[in-house]
Amino acid sequence: MSIDPAPPWTITSDGILLTVRLTPKGGRDAVEGVESMADGRTVVKARVRAAASEGEANAALTNLIARTLAVPPSRITLVAGATARIKRLRVVGDAGTIVAALEKIMGVVK
Repeated sequence: MSIDPAPPWTITSDGILLTVRLTPKGGRDAVEGVESMADGRTVVKARVRAAASEGEANAALTNLIARTLAVPPSRITLVAGATARIKRLRVVGDAGTIVAALEKIMGVVK
């Protein structure tokens, strides 16, 4: 019997909190699915072309997630992990719509 890991997002009163593992200087801007980490956390894997200097990779990640979820970049804020590989993003909007978009991208079948 396998236990499904928790999704890499948490629903909040105004949207979701999304956990992302970012690879800067990754050659392209892409969301590459979901990964279970050694500590049991589940994260969205993303890579961006931008280097991890002066917030360039964080800005590129915000834009990538905004495009991926079809929300304005102004609705996405980095709440944790500014200098770390693992980041927490707040996405403001209808949580049901955002989660549905994430599940479609990640290939989750309900």
